Amino acid sequence: MNENSCSFHNEKELRDGQVESVSPGYLPPCDKDSSALLAFRGVPLPLQISELKNHGILRALTAEANGWEPGVVSTEVLGAQEEWEAVDSIQPETGSRASSDQPGQLVSFSEALQHFQTVDLSSFKKRIQPTIRRTGLAALRHCLFGPPKLHQGLREERDLVLTIAQCGLDSQDPMHGRVLQTIYKKLTGSKFDCALHGDHWEDLGFQGTNPATDLRGAGFLALLHLLYLVMDSKTLLMAQEIFRLSRHHIQQFPFCLMSVNITRIAIQALREECLSRECNRQHRVIPVVNSFYAATFLRLAHVWRTQHKTISDSGFVLKDLEVLAKKSPRRLLKTLEMYLAGVSKGQASLLGAQKCSGPQAPHSKDLTFTGVCDLPPHSSEGTWLI
Repeated sequence: MNENSCSFHNEKELRDGQVESVSPGYLPPCDKDSSALLAFRGVPLPLQISELKNHGILRALTAEANGWEPGVVSTEVLGAQEEWEAVDSIQPETGSRASSDQPGQLVSFSEALQHFQTVDLSSFKKRIQPTIRRTGLAALRHCLFGPPKLHQGLREERDLVLTIAQCGLDSQDPMHGRVLQTIYKKLTGSKFDCALHGDHWEDLGFQGTNPATDLRGAGFLALLHLLYLVMDSKTLLMAQEIFRLSRHHIQQFPFCLMSVNITRIAIQALREECLSRECNRQHRVIPVVNSFYAATFLRLAHVWRTQHKTISDSGFVLKDLEVLAKKSPRRLLKTLEMYLAGVSKGQASLLGAQKCSGPQAPHSKDLTFTGVCDLPPHSSEGTWLI
């Protein structure tokens, strides 16, 4: 076949998108295309795909829909075809702004709380015990000398807090994922999303690669408390300072796991009505519980740094902190107010005059953390959180 007939054949092929009758196992009798195919040998596969597509050969060899079934096809061509079909189509963005439900956007505490106020939590609400049951002399003593009962109008808000503490982490819920991503980004300064499972959660102070396994006794409320801590500009500075302390080369501790234990103390204080007086005074529950959590964490960090505590002291420090927090919640809240007032003036440091110095330690999987629920019964007095 001469060059004119070959050129005509190519033009007709490109125009119609198909080839006329071709014998099985036989390439189109065009010297130019045949030599082009032979020239592709040794060229990287992605370039082969592109060039085959441009020359129309791949289309000709795979035109089964037009009635041609090849008998013998080069393994290189089959490989190229499979590679091409495996490539996902690139979908263009539909707009410059992503939907508010899309992962990647930071979520505020109020937005996350509103999510729980609108979803059905009836199955979780059945599990809660709003107050501690007392009998005998303990009940009489609490009635005579204990804190006041929570106002009737605030009990629904209290029950919501305790219900959220019964909810676990659901990786299929976009809001749950956004809360985790926000906590990670605000603590690390990262601008990118991370996987919901992985070693990076151990770097933040969870015990394993899945944060859900560390929420025992505090549920999703533990993550809401962390979200509250990092999304307020004043408490964010405190959170970052505690986070740096948790990575100290000597005094390191698992930051997020410690936070979960602080949330447990807050839950117990609420159930024992230790916060009722302050809730009644402020006519709200959730902000009081949040501030109590932050104040208790602040106190822990101060004791940890100034008294040179290490991970081996964790259970005893938390137990002493629990007793103090329940006994003097107003004192803790006042300390937090003073700290935040100092932050606004650029003066406050929870570590006092002694700044956290020295190299930061990488997260160690060998840390043995003892929480408030892990101490042996004879080590201290008080009620257990779980």
